[in-house]
Amino acid sequence: MANAEVTEEDIAAVVDVMRSGRLTMGLQTEEFERAMAERCGARYGIAVNSGTAGLHLLALATGLKPGDEVITTSFSFVASTNIILYAGAIPVFIDIEPDTYCIDPTLIETAITPRTKAILAVDVFGHPADWDAILEIAQRRNLRVIADTCESLGARYKGRPVGSFGDGSVFAFFPNKQITTGEGGMIVTDDEQVARTCKALRNQGRDADSSWLAHAHLGYNYRIDELSAALGVSQLRRLDSIMAKRKQVADTYNALLSQESSVRTPREKDHVNVSYFVYVIELQGSHTREEVMQKLEERGIPSRGYFAPIHTQPYMRPFLRGREPHCPQTERIAQRTLALPFHTNMPTADVEFVVSALHDILNR
Repeated sequence: MANAEVTEEDIAAVVDVMRSGRLTMGLQTEEFERAMAERCGARYGIAVNSGTAGLHLLALATGLKPGDEVITTSFSFVASTNIILYAGAIPVFIDIEPDTYCIDPTLIETAITPRTKAILAVDVFGHPADWDAILEIAQRRNLRVIADTCESLGARYKGRPVGSFGDGSVFAFFPNKQITTGEGGMIVTDDEQVARTCKALRNQGRDADSSWLAHAHLGYNYRIDELSAALGVSQLRRLDSIMAKRKQVADTYNALLSQESSVRTPREKDHVNVSYFVYVIELQGSHTREEVMQKLEERGIPSRGYFAPIHTQPYMRPFLRGREPHCPQTERIAQRTLALPFHTNMPTADVEFVVSALHDILNR
C-alpha cells in the first residue's frame, strides 16, 4: 500500500539490519518491544508477525478453553472474532454504541452466563472503548479482558494511553495503520505470566530458559523478523508527528463536511483522544452506501464500506449454533458507514476534491 509514510531513516534502519546479518530474534526486536511497552505505559512488549497472531496468543495466555464464552462486538475486522474460535471458545455478540461504534458496556451483563470467561473489546477506528465501564464489570464478575487496540495506537482514554487496559492489548502494523512494519503486531501487558506465555507460544513453545529444541508448550511460529522490527522502531519515533498529520486530514474533512446534512462525521467523546486509523462517515437520509460508492468510483475516488457485521459472514453460520445475536445498531450502522480516502500525507486539495464530489452526489 503506497500511502504508508516511509522515510529515508526508515529505509536506512532496514538496510543496517541487512548488513548486520542478524535477521531474526535480535536487538531490534528487543528495542521495539521496549519502546512500545514504554509508549503504552505497560511493563512488557511481545512482538509478533501480525495483530491476529497477537490476539491469538493473548486469548491462549488468558486461559480461553473450548466451550468458554467471550462477550465481544460484531462491528470489527473478523480477526477479533476468529481468535476466539481458534481457541475453541464461543463468541457472544452484543451491540455497539451508536456514536463511537465501540462495544456498548451497558449490555455486557445481560450476556454473562456461567460459561463466560472474558470480554474482548475493540477500539473501533481509533476511538477508545469505554474501558472504565468494561473493567469495572470484569473485575466484579471475575472476567478476563482482551483489548483489541489494533486500530488505536497513540490514542488516550481519560489521559491514559491505550494499551494500558485489561489483561493485555494488541496492536497491528499493516501499511494502513498509524505506523507500519509491513506486516507485524505487538502485545503489551503488565502481567508477567501473560508475557512469559506469549513469548513462549510465539516461538514454537520454547520457554525463555529452554534450549533450541526443547519445547514446553504447543506453540506457533509467530515471531517478527529483525527487518520489520527495525522499521517499527524507526516509525515509532515519529508516531506523534504521524498522528498530528492524520488528525489534520480528519479535521479538514470534518470542517468541509460540517454543513452536509446527509453525512454524520466521526464522533470524539470529551474524555478521549482519537488516533485516526481511517476516516469513516455515516450516511444519513435515503442514499444507499452502494449508490454513493459507485458514484464516487465513477469520479475516480475509491471508498469502502466499514464493517460488515461478523455475525452475518457466511463462515460464521455454524458457529452461531442457531442463536442469532440481537445487534440492531450494528446492522443499521454497518449499512451506512463509508470510509473515504485517507492517509498520513493526504493533501488538502485531495480532501477538497473528495468532499466536493461527495456533496455533488448527495445533493443531486
